[in-house]
Amino acid sequence: MIEQRKLRVAVLGGGSVGSQVASLLIAHGDELAARAGAVLEVVGVVVRNLDAPRDGDIPRELLTTDASALILQADIVVELIGGLEPARTLILEALNSGADVITANKALLATHGPELFEAAEQVGAQLHYEAAVGGAIPIIRPLRDSLAGDRVSRILGIVNGTTNYILDRMDVEGDTLENALAEATRLGYAEADPTADIEGFDAAQKAAILASLAFHTTVPLEAVHREGMTSVTLEQVVSARKAGYAVKLLAICERITDAATGVEGVTARVHPALVPLSHPLASVHGANNAVFVEAEAAGSLMFYGAGAGGIQTASAVLGDIVSAARRHVAGGPGVAESTQANLPVLPMSSVTTKYQITLTVVDEPGVLAAIATQFSDRGVSVEAVSQSVRDGGDEARPTATLVIVTHRAAESSLAATVTALAASPVVSSVVSVLRVEGQ
Repeated sequence: MIEQRKLRVAVLGGGSVGSQVASLLIAHGDELAARAGAVLEVVGVVVRNLDAPRDGDIPRELLTTDASALILQADIVVELIGGLEPARTLILEALNSGADVITANKALLATHGPELFEAAEQVGAQLHYEAAVGGAIPIIRPLRDSLAGDRVSRILGIVNGTTNYILDRMDVEGDTLENALAEATRLGYAEADPTADIEGFDAAQKAAILASLAFHTTVPLEAVHREGMTSVTLEQVVSARKAGYAVKLLAICERITDAATGVEGVTARVHPALVPLSHPLASVHGANNAVFVEAEAAGSLMFYGAGAGGIQTASAVLGDIVSAARRHVAGGPGVAESTQANLPVLPMSSVTTKYQITLTVVDEPGVLAAIATQFSDRGVSVEAVSQSVRDGGDEARPTATLVIVTHRAAESSLAATVTALAASPVVSSVVSVLRVEGQ
């Protein structure tokens, strides 16, 4: 019997995911060796505090606080520290030593991805990051490998479980945003400081990664348009359901042509949106994630599952470890990232979308005509209008509520229309503006 090659695995980070990864590598070593074609030996786990309690059953002799020394012993380095530093420096150390690197660090990839991929290519190493987007959901490999020969036109993603849980609870249970957030915090879905989730920062990082992969173009994080969900009210969610929509915080990546210049490029954005109840994304409940991909040849594809959690994320990390081990066994350099299309990243104003605009207006003759003029003057076509009389208010000048859904138009034209409506003497207030996606 031929003795299997041994590959040394270093795990940087002993938190929930790191502990699970190390424990599973140890517990299922024989099975993973059969799949990888090599024995995967955990040579150490880097932690901040050797005595801190942690998940998983990791022998104490494997724990260390010396990351640099451990990296030099490893063929495969798993970075699960998170944040920008020291993760960036340690990954560069690992790549420059010739080790393959597995990371779940979305913030680092969105901010320093090109630098890290270039470092890997220079030494023939491989940087794997399936767990960086969507937790256990396989989406990185399908975009990078399975759809590499296709032309992806659009990605719609629910990529943050915390915000989806909150919006779903508002929809299903009738909670306010504040109460739904409190419950998400109690259940451990939301951090003590939920800013990264509810303000869309987490989703924007993932959007930058997905857009770069899908369109073979580097999309920097600062080019991702971002709006949080803190302005979404229970009234909007209830109204959306009655109109046949669900409210979701979406990451949207598109290949578009700017109508004004004719330039083809890509865009990435994160914002709350109305999704038709007939669309698969509308039925994504709880803290689950889903990514809906539209490709020219493959058509529509849906990737759905748990987007977070120690054991779920560990599953994606272990898959990357097996892939890295197989490359080591087969030999040859790692596969470079395909970011050579160099399509321009277009601004939000170039996007075409639909708006649902809710207005409080003066209820008197001529108001609809005045409002219609604001739309037509800016080249925006109205698809539907519904009106209801408001209770209360000034009896001498009663008001009504108008809900207006537009046809698709340039974001710049739609935004200009909303600005004009807010300044109109017949409009008491712009109650809400939500984009309509998935149609």
